[in-house]
Amino acid sequence: MKFIATLFASLCLTAWSFAAAPSRPNIVFILADDLGWSDTTLYGTTKLYQTPNLERLAKRGMLFTRAYSASPLCSPTRASILTGQNPARIGITAPTCHVPQELLRATVRDIGPAQAKATVVESATRFDTQHVTLAERLKDAGYATGHFGKWHLGPEPYSPLQHGFDVDIPHHAGPGPAGSFVAPWKFRDFKERSPAEHIEDRMGDEAVAFIEANKDRPFFLNYWQFSVHAPFDAKKELIEKYRPLIDPQSPQRSPTYAAMVQSLDENVGKLLDALDRLGLAEKTAIVFFSDNGGNMYNVVDGTTPTSNAPLRGGKATMFEGGVRVPAIVSWPGVTKSGVKSDQLIQSTDFYPTTLALLGLPATPNHPLDGRDVTAALRGDDFDRGPIFTYFPHQPGVPDNLPPSVSVHRGDWKLIRLFHEGENGAHAYHLYDLKGDLGERTNLAQEKPEIVRELDGLITTFLADTGAVLPKRNPKYDPNAPVAQAGKGKARTARVGAWTHSKDTELTQADGALHLIATGGDPWIATTHLPKAARGPFSVTLRMKSTGRGAGLVYFSTRTKPGFNKVQTVGFPLVHDGEFHDYAIRLPIEDLTALRLDPGNAKGELTVANLELRDVTGQVVKTWIPATAASDTPPFP
Repeated sequence: MKFIATLFASLCLTAWSFAAAPSRPNIVFILADDLGWSDTTLYGTTKLYQTPNLERLAKRGMLFTRAYSASPLCSPTRASILTGQNPARIGITAPTCHVPQELLRATVRDIGPAQAKATVVESATRFDTQHVTLAERLKDAGYATGHFGKWHLGPEPYSPLQHGFDVDIPHHAGPGPAGSFVAPWKFRDFKERSPAEHIEDRMGDEAVAFIEANKDRPFFLNYWQFSVHAPFDAKKELIEKYRPLIDPQSPQRSPTYAAMVQSLDENVGKLLDALDRLGLAEKTAIVFFSDNGGNMYNVVDGTTPTSNAPLRGGKATMFEGGVRVPAIVSWPGVTKSGVKSDQLIQSTDFYPTTLALLGLPATPNHPLDGRDVTAALRGDDFDRGPIFTYFPHQPGVPDNLPPSVSVHRGDWKLIRLFHEGENGAHAYHLYDLKGDLGERTNLAQEKPEIVRELDGLITTFLADTGAVLPKRNPKYDPNAPVAQAGKGKARTARVGAWTHSKDTELTQADGALHLIATGGDPWIATTHLPKAARGPFSVTLRMKSTGRGAGLVYFSTRTKPGFNKVQTVGFPLVHDGEFHDYAIRLPIEDLTALRLDPGNAKGELTVANLELRDVTGQVVKTWIPATAASDTPPFP
């Protein structure tokens, strides 16, 4: 089918080439990784980060205030950009394209755990080569095509080279840079040129070399930055630059993350400089976008990487902080300079818009979920229509929701939670974003007519895309505890690395520890600790609780084994059912066992992040989320 579609498109292109073809500008698509809406100086939401080159780009074109990724996680959004199709249609709904198992289609389980109302959807793990990508369409139109940076849609035979790109550097299939941003790296066949070379600097140089090599022909440059995804490291001199600028009262207070943002911005500037130097600026369309919202659940420099405030939530959530992203489009002859737009656009729109502006025919047998937003780029009145976000997963992150789908139409946003209502019905969140950008007031009960109307759009969308949907779980038991392990068992029942008390029911799932305190002495303990690490130590965690009482951390050392009241550090806990960050300092030089007592009453608790840091502040042990070697969260 792909061969037939490509052949048909090639024939159409041949006819098009003999017609009065419009000018064919070069196209540069810069995609940031995990860069949140508040991570730049574009919207007046940060006092720490510095992005002069993004401001420079915005002055050349149009800045969008209401641009959305098609998913709150990276791989689905990436596939949507290349196809103009929603992740619900493609089947890639989670960033699992680096796992060994090859799945080209999404599937759904028939049965789930007793505490879950909906069953689990398994995402496709590879970007099927049957899709006709934007790179293939442009290559057929005579463009040189190059991909630089992160891919995360599958290794060979699903790499950029099989999806229409002539060049792919560093030809890496992982969820982030291999090993670190600063060399030495761990890429399989890609080495640093010098000690401590920064991978983003290298990608910027490689992208400029591609521009220079193709300056006399049209080119499509896909520069998908590794920045600012985990692992969190940066140039030492930049980290030191930002240390004295940190406001401890600000939610954006990581000097490492600020340094990472600067490296991202500098390499945007590197491409702008090259286009100016080569006289290509007026012949080149540039898009800057991010694949999802900012990371709110890892820990770096003793805090979260960033904050998406005033938006709620972040990466891996269905709230605005997970999907509203920075976006700039500079298209000579189309966009005006220095214009700001509040038009609604989504990552699916770039495929049809690019084809339309180049005068290329539609791709046959290739249904589109995106829209041609040329009118918006020209600044004309334009109603794009609703946008949809499909996320049938529930990562263990702050502000997470059960498997869900959302629709934006105008200022209204409706989130459908699959089978979370009574007797298997769906539940809903409805927000008026014009007056409630932080999504604090759920209007679903007050506005049932709007819920019905928007939910009808969702139903039509899911049917049209053929989405694989979560099912109502036939094994759901409303009386089942969130955590079954440990019920009625001894004090030393074990879940993963953790033992727990008889007053604690414990499970570990979706990158989090889930606790139910059934009595007055809930606790979890572990001996899974690094032997060579040296203190003083600190324990950082993110937790929500509906219990009561102060928190305690007990510790055991080589010279003083066992837990006792002398070897205890207390800390205040907030039991409001919302996530809060805690950092507890342990004044000891070595550590052989650790125990966390999260209150002294019945309640439910979730620990979404739990790490141990040594005397230098480096993470020496990460239990939650369950991380890979790159220190990535449960969904990269």
